[in-house]
Amino acid sequence: MRSLSPARRRRRATATLALVAITAALGTGTAQAAAYERILNGTFASGTADPWWASAGVTNRVVGGELCASVTGGTTNPWDALIGQNGVPFEAGQQYTMSFDAYATTPQSIAANAGEAVSPYRGIARHEVQLTTSKQKYTFTFTSELDFPDLGNGQITFQLGGNAANNTVCVDNVSLVGGVIPPGGPGAPTKKVQVDQVAYVPGLPKHATLVSDTTTAQTWSLKNSAGTTVATGQTTPKGVDTLSGDPVHLIDFSSYDTAGTGYTLTVGAESSFPFDISADAMKKLRYDSLAFFYHQRSGVEIQAQYVGATYARPAGHVNVAPNQGDNNVPCRSDLNCGYTLDVRGGWYDAGDHGKYVVNGGISAWQVLNTYERAKLIGDAAALGDGKLSIPEQANGVPDVLDEARWEVEFLLKMQAPDGMVHHKIHDANWTALPTLPHQDSQVRRLSATSTAATLNMAAVAAQAARIWKTIDPAFADKALAAAKKAYAAAKANPNKIADPNDGTGGGAYSDTTLTDEFYWAAAEMYTTTGETSYRADVTGSSLYKGQSLNDRGYDWGATGPLGDITLALVPNGLPAQDVAAIKAAFVATADKHLNQMASQGYPAPYREPDGTYVWGSNGLIANNASVLALAHDFTGAAKYREGVFQAMHYLLGRNPVSYSYVSGYGEQPVKNVHHRHWANQLDQTLPIAPPGALSGGPNSALQDPVATRLLQGCKPQKCFVDHIEAYSLNEVTVNWNSALAWIANWAAEKSGPSVPPDNTPPTTPGTPVASGVTGTGVTLNWTASSDSESGVRGYDVISIEGDTQRVVTTVTGTSATLTGLSPNTTYRLAVKARNGAGLTSALSGTVSVTTTSDGQTSCKITYQANGWSNGLSATVTITNTSSAEWSSWTLGFTWPGNQKVTHGWSATWTQTAAAVTATSMSWNGRVPAGGSVQTGFNASSTAPHAEPTGFTVNGQACSKG
Repeated sequence: MRSLSPARRRRRATATLALVAITAALGTGTAQAAAYERILNGTFASGTADPWWASAGVTNRVVGGELCASVTGGTTNPWDALIGQNGVPFEAGQQYTMSFDAYATTPQSIAANAGEAVSPYRGIARHEVQLTTSKQKYTFTFTSELDFPDLGNGQITFQLGGNAANNTVCVDNVSLVGGVIPPGGPGAPTKKVQVDQVAYVPGLPKHATLVSDTTTAQTWSLKNSAGTTVATGQTTPKGVDTLSGDPVHLIDFSSYDTAGTGYTLTVGAESSFPFDISADAMKKLRYDSLAFFYHQRSGVEIQAQYVGATYARPAGHVNVAPNQGDNNVPCRSDLNCGYTLDVRGGWYDAGDHGKYVVNGGISAWQVLNTYERAKLIGDAAALGDGKLSIPEQANGVPDVLDEARWEVEFLLKMQAPDGMVHHKIHDANWTALPTLPHQDSQVRRLSATSTAATLNMAAVAAQAARIWKTIDPAFADKALAAAKKAYAAAKANPNKIADPNDGTGGGAYSDTTLTDEFYWAAAEMYTTTGETSYRADVTGSSLYKGQSLNDRGYDWGATGPLGDITLALVPNGLPAQDVAAIKAAFVATADKHLNQMASQGYPAPYREPDGTYVWGSNGLIANNASVLALAHDFTGAAKYREGVFQAMHYLLGRNPVSYSYVSGYGEQPVKNVHHRHWANQLDQTLPIAPPGALSGGPNSALQDPVATRLLQGCKPQKCFVDHIEAYSLNEVTVNWNSALAWIANWAAEKSGPSVPPDNTPPTTPGTPVASGVTGTGVTLNWTASSDSESGVRGYDVISIEGDTQRVVTTVTGTSATLTGLSPNTTYRLAVKARNGAGLTSALSGTVSVTTTSDGQTSCKITYQANGWSNGLSATVTITNTSSAEWSSWTLGFTWPGNQKVTHGWSATWTQTAAAVTATSMSWNGRVPAGGSVQTGFNASSTAPHAEPTGFTVNGQACSKG
C-alpha cells in the first residue's frame, strides 16, 4: 500500500473568476434542493487537508481540526491567494446553501466562491465576508445556472489575497448542501451476469458469475454477435460470496470453443457485457501494458509518433520554466548532505511527479525479469527489437530492455557518494491535480538515503549487469560496480529506515523490515557474480528456499520472492536440491491460491489475513498470478495455467463492480484513474488513461474522501469507484503495471493450444575445446545438444570448483568467450544444455585450461632435501599465490642430471627422461588462494645432490622461496 495522501487539484488560473459576471442570484433559490452534502472533508476530522488545495503563496495545514492557510502578503487581488476544492457537483436550476466557520489572525475580508475550475472559468456565486479574530459562522444560499455533474469542473474556493501583510485564515465545518442527484452520480451499470469483458482464450476453461438469490439452477444461453444461441446449460448455485456479499451462481461454458467476437451470456432477462473468444487481446495487452512506462518517462518529450497526439507532451523536469529541473537537485533542507545530484530520467511513480527508488526497483526488476524469463524458458522473440513503440526501436536491442534501462539509469543516479542510495526525489509540496510534468513549478528535493533504497538499487543493478553483459559490456560493468558499492554500503548501514513522516510532496514509502531486501539483493549479486560472500548471504538468510512466499503476495515492501524467482530461473551454483526446494515453495503457494479461488464467486488469487482488500489489491493479484504462472513453468500442470487466466478474468471484468480494471480493455473499463495528466474528468481538454493501465482496485480501508463518502460499509471486492479523486482506489503506479506486464506477457505466451509438459532433458553436449587462451580469457567450442520437444534454448558454461559447479555464462550458441579470468590459474570447464521447459542436460566432459602468465607468478615452491651417498628424500611445499582457488594441481620440474624419482607420496608421481610430474590426489587438490600443500619423494642421486629446476604448477612457472 502506498503510504501517501496526495494533495488534490490547485486551480491553474485565478483572475478570471473575479472578472466574469456572477450569473446566480444570492438569496432564496428557485428550486427545492435535496439535503446532499457536496463538500468532501469539510470538517477536517481526518486530520488532513485532502482534497483541499492551496495556490502559490499559500500553505495549508490542519491544526486542531481546522484548516489554517498561511497567506503570504503583498498580493494585489483577492484571487491572488486561494484555497479550494475541485470536482464539486452543481446542477443547473438547483438551490444550494453554503456555510462555513472562519476567522483570521488579523481581521480581513475574504470571498467564498462557486464556479468553474477550467477555462472559461464561469462563475456561479460569490459571497464576501469580513473575518474577525473570533470564529464565526457564515451562510449564504444561491441557485446554480451551470451544470457540472459529479465529478465535473465545479469548484469551491476562498479568495484570501489582496493584503499587504502575511496572515493566517482558518476555516472549519465547510458545507455545501443541495441538488437532487446523489453524490457520485448515478454510478456505472452493474451487470447481473459478470464476464471477462475482453476475451476468453480458446482451449481454456470459460467461467462467468451470475448474481441471483435463487437457490435452484438457472438456464444460461450463450449468444453470438448475431443474437443466435450457440450453447446453453445450467448454472450452479454457490450461495452468498463472502468477499462481494453477492448471492452467486457459477456459469461454465467451457464446452463452447469457437473463436469469434461479440458473444453474450444471458440468464432470463439479464445479459452480460459482450466479449470475444480469442487470443488476440491478450497478445495486444502484453504491449499496451509495457507502453505505460514510456508514458511515465521523466526528462524526455513524449512524442506523438509513438503515443499519438492525444498523449504527447513536452519533457518534464528538465529545467525549462516553470520547471525547477532534476539536473541539480539538493537534499531536503534539514538533511545538509552537502551535494546535489543529477537525477534526470526515470519513470514518474504514479499519478504524481515523484520518483521513488523502492517502487522503481521492483518495477524495473519485473520488466527485466519479463525478458530474462522469456529468454530462458519462454518466447523472447515477442519482446525483441521493434516490438514497442518507443524512440529506441531498431537499435538492435530488445525494446523491453531499452524501456527498463530508462529506469535503471535513474536508479544509478540516485547513489550518494558514500554508496548509499537516496530513497526518493519529488516536489517540496504536492503538485496540483491536474498538472502536466512540464507545468510543474515546484522545487525538487532529495530525501535521505535509506537501506531499503540502497538494496533495491543493488539488486536491480546486479540483474542489469548480467543481462547487458554481452549487449553493452561497459554499461554492465558500470551497473555491477554500482551494485557492489551499494551492497557494501547497505551492509555497513543495515537499518537506516526511511522516515515514515516524510510524506509532504511525495509518499513516505517507509519499510521497517529489511530482511527481504537483503535476501533479494544477495540473490541477484550471487547469481551475477558467483562470489562466495554473496552466496553465504543467500544461503544464510532466514528467507532462503522460498520462506517469504505467502498468500498475501509480494510488492515493493515485501521483495523476498523476487530473489527466489531469480534463483529458480537463472542458472547458478546452488545445490540442485535447494533450487528444487525454491520451486516447490512456489508450487505449494500456488496450490493455496487455487484452493481459495475454488470457493470464490469472483476468483482472484489474494488473501489478507483479516479478509480485507488493501491499497493496490490489483497489483497483489497480478503478482500472485505470477506465482501461479511460475508453478506452471516448474511443473507443466494445466491447473496453474488455468488459475492465471482466472485471475486475468477478474481484472478484466469478472468482478462484482462490472469494471475492467485495465484501461482501454472491455466494454466498461476504468477511465478516470488518479493521474495528473490523464485527467479528463477534471479537464475535458485532457485525455483519459491510455490502454493498458492497471487501476489499484478495491481497498476496504477507504483512504480518501471520495471513497469515504461513497462506499461506507462496502464488501471488500466492492470497495471501488472509477473516480479521479478516489486515489486510494483508482491510482495507477509503475509497480502495478510492471506486475500486469509480467503476467500479460506470460498469458500471451500461453494463449496457444495447451501442450503436454516436456519432462525429457536435452542430450549431453560435446566436451568443450579450448582455444585463444590468454591471461584473462579463453574461447570454448562444443558440439550441439538436441531436444525434440521444447528445443534447446541455450547452454550454461560451468566452472567446476571442487564439489561446486558455478555457472560462468549462458549463451544460445555452441561457442563462448570467457573473460575476467585470473592469470596463471587452471580452470576445469564444462557445459550443460537447457531446453524450453527449463530442464538441463547431463554435464559434458570437462576441459582443463590454464591461463597464461601476466608477468607475475601464481605459485611459490619451497624445496627441502636430505641426502646420503646414493640418494635423497625431498619435501616440496606448494603455495597458491594467485587470487583464485585451485581445484586441482599438477607440479612439474626438471632434473639437472640423471636423478630419478623412486617413490613419492601425497601425489601421483611420474618421470619421463629428466621431466618429473606430480598430480594432486582427490583429497588435496583444492588449494585456496594463499594456501599451501605438501608433497614429497625419494630419488636416486649422487652427492652433491643438485636441486631440480623449472618448477611449475598447472603449467605456470613458480617462484622459489
